[in-house]
Amino acid sequence: QVQLVESGGGLVQEGGSLRLSCTASGRTFSGQGMGWFRQVPGKEREFVASIDWTGRSTIYADSVKARFFISSDGAKNTLYLQMSSLKPEDTAVYYCAARGQGSASKSAMTDYDYWGQGTQVTVSS
Repeated sequence: QVQLVESGGGLVQEGGSLRLSCTASGRTFSGQGMGWFRQVPGKEREFVASIDWTGRSTIYADSVKARFFISSDGAKNTLYLQMSSLKPEDTAVYYCAARGQGSASKSAMTDYDYWGQGTQVTVSS
């Protein structure tokens, strides 16, 4: 059974940093694209960042460019999201996602087949 498990969320003050991790089990995703999305209650889940299987091609939402950095470690089957200069509007549940097939970096939810359970990030002002 494939599982994606996020960790690293929590409460942080505005301007602070957090690093989210997403560890996959059940299969390797070293050849697939992976991404991060986030969701606020009452709103649709939105794209945050994605990375291709080589780790060299990334896409970021405009709202997080230059503040967030996505990376992956194929040997550990783990995806990361380094978040800096956090703002209250970054508060959300963050989900990692993996493509079942396809190595490219993608920003649409429909491109992803596997999802984690989410980790809460709260940024206080």
